[in-house]
Amino acid sequence: MHSFFIAPTTSGTGLTSVCLGLVRALDRLGVRVAFCKPIAQVFGKDIGPERSTHLIRETVGLQPATPLGLTYAQQQMALGHEDQLMEEIISIYQQSAQDADVVVVEGLVPLVNEDYIARLNSVIAKTLNSDIILVAAKNQYSSAQLNDRIKMTASLFGGLTNPKLLGCILNKVGAPPVDHQQVQARDEEENIEVREYTLDDVKRKLPVFDNPTFRCLGIIHWNPILVAPRTFDIASHLGARIISEGNYRERRVNSITLAARTVPNMIHTLKAGTLLVTPGDREDIFIASSLSVLNGVPLAGVLFTGDLVPDSRIFDLCQSAINTGLPIMLTSTNTFVTAQLLNEMSTEVPADDVTRMEAVMDAVAQSLETEWLAERGKLPHEVRLSPPAFRHLLVKRANHAHKRIVLPEGEEPRTIQAACISASKGIARCVLLGREQEIQRLAGSQGYEIPDGVEIIDPESIRSHYVAPLVELRKAKGMTEAMAESLLEDAVVLGTMMLAQNKVDGLVSGAVHTTANTIRPALQLIKTKPDAALVSSIFFMLLPDQVLVYGDCAVNPDPTAEQLADIAIQSGDSAKAFGIEPRIAMISYSTGGSGSGTDVEKVREATRLAKEKRPDLIIDGPLQYDAAAISSVAKSKAPDSPVAGKATVFVFPDLNTGNTTYKAVQRSANVVSIGPMLQGLKKPVNDLSRGALVEDIVYTIALTAIQADQFALE
Repeated sequence: MHSFFIAPTTSGTGLTSVCLGLVRALDRLGVRVAFCKPIAQVFGKDIGPERSTHLIRETVGLQPATPLGLTYAQQQMALGHEDQLMEEIISIYQQSAQDADVVVVEGLVPLVNEDYIARLNSVIAKTLNSDIILVAAKNQYSSAQLNDRIKMTASLFGGLTNPKLLGCILNKVGAPPVDHQQVQARDEEENIEVREYTLDDVKRKLPVFDNPTFRCLGIIHWNPILVAPRTFDIASHLGARIISEGNYRERRVNSITLAARTVPNMIHTLKAGTLLVTPGDREDIFIASSLSVLNGVPLAGVLFTGDLVPDSRIFDLCQSAINTGLPIMLTSTNTFVTAQLLNEMSTEVPADDVTRMEAVMDAVAQSLETEWLAERGKLPHEVRLSPPAFRHLLVKRANHAHKRIVLPEGEEPRTIQAACISASKGIARCVLLGREQEIQRLAGSQGYEIPDGVEIIDPESIRSHYVAPLVELRKAKGMTEAMAESLLEDAVVLGTMMLAQNKVDGLVSGAVHTTANTIRPALQLIKTKPDAALVSSIFFMLLPDQVLVYGDCAVNPDPTAEQLADIAIQSGDSAKAFGIEPRIAMISYSTGGSGSGTDVEKVREATRLAKEKRPDLIIDGPLQYDAAAISSVAKSKAPDSPVAGKATVFVFPDLNTGNTTYKAVQRSANVVSIGPMLQGLKKPVNDLSRGALVEDIVYTIALTAIQADQFALE
């Protein structure tokens, strides 16, 4: 087992962010990675669970052991019980590591007048026989001072020539001065330029990296988006009274405006993500901000100062804006003192802000030397496809596919946002069907600009092009020109015709339409593949440690044995196409020959037919879910099964079972699911849940692009 001990050169380096980002990077490479925080360190207003272990549990699903307290560790060191302390740390490490190939161990942050912490880091790294990686950030230091700081920290671990000291990761590269790094409260806008630095730039400024055995293992550039707190965090920091909670746990504060000027002189600051700080008797500013919200600008919130609030009649006047989710808060301090308090707010990610931590982890993971990590971590040849690895695979393969995907629900806000994100990540060239002015307005109200990689097509401008082709496709069903014109008023039908006529490569719909509205036009106009007996669906279930496939959970209510066999084959092929080794479990309430009845017999017959049609696939059934999923149960219930205990594809006997199971797992275990992905059509058409999040839509677009690429090769 390999371990990396991550040690900061000083405070303020973003140690936890780097450690969790390293876990994400290793996980994406298929490494079985674990995380260990041997000793907890509490800062400032930290309350509740230890930040690092809590965040790793929430983001990655790992379950590291509970760390020791720093006070306890200090006492043990003072009493001369260092060996006993190290034994306890080894126990915590082993509990955290379990079956991992690599363990990332987070060290302690050195503090002024607490020299024992630096020594403790060195002792822990030696005890665990870990490779050491330093983390540094320039912050208030000059380049020469930072270089000296890195060398001094390296000396605590045996110096730059120690083969166990691998190098240093530079964080917050290109950041503004420390007092400008957090979201600042200002009475006017200030643009801060962030410069990109290359490895050559770093080596010129930091000669410590001239040592051939001491590497620069990552350059993580400062990104102001990653330090944007939630409105909730602002309220907590100030101890503000909540007048209207709104969406204060979801809204992000990108800028803070001290609104003391007249409305004409401050209205330009009313932008998406702005927190407006104003005395409570400035009712004109409150009204102006409410009008801004009603015009589609998602402000982060309004903070009244001086323990003053507007007249209740003004609140009544602004109620429509408040009802959009606008957070309203009140603090007893005056505006000047409030601004000082805001400028003192920590940039650390709170333990409960999983969304921000996910973004930070992704940014860090993309900035590390993954080739070096693969070599040093001694990767196994057979990699495990974890959820982050799966998502990374989707984006990477969609990047290579270069497909054009039509989104008929082009005026739906989540769809617009997903199209913009897909373009920025190079996932696909999305085509939004809708009125350009309305789409641009909706995008602007969410703080987005439509990028070049997104096309907008007004259905009115192209509808007539598809009347004749639609009549031709459906003439056997008595289709007339008038009927075709009427059908093409439906944007989903229009988008499906674009796909049928090869104007686009795939279609994604369902954010506001039913599954039937999405699938019916595809069945009528795209039709099924020659070798497909039916159209079915699968969900990719992103469990904490692996990705499973569930089918069919969305389309076929009560498939026959023959249809169930086809669903199993389609699902196995889809799993393989997306990098998941298919081990297919035919799910029933009975395992093997232990039960009887028509439902069990249907599953048994479907298993026989699927094996007969595709002897190359590993299929077994009937199997109960626990026997299929849990190795200890499989040993007693189905010891000779090639699938039991290690199934990756779960085929359910009917829609009632499949849909209920997928939703139960998704909600109870807080599991992300991607899909449903439709199988069996000649061209890719995919449905969305009407409750789909923007992230769900983005990954469904990626799935569709990859399917289109696969279909092109068939």
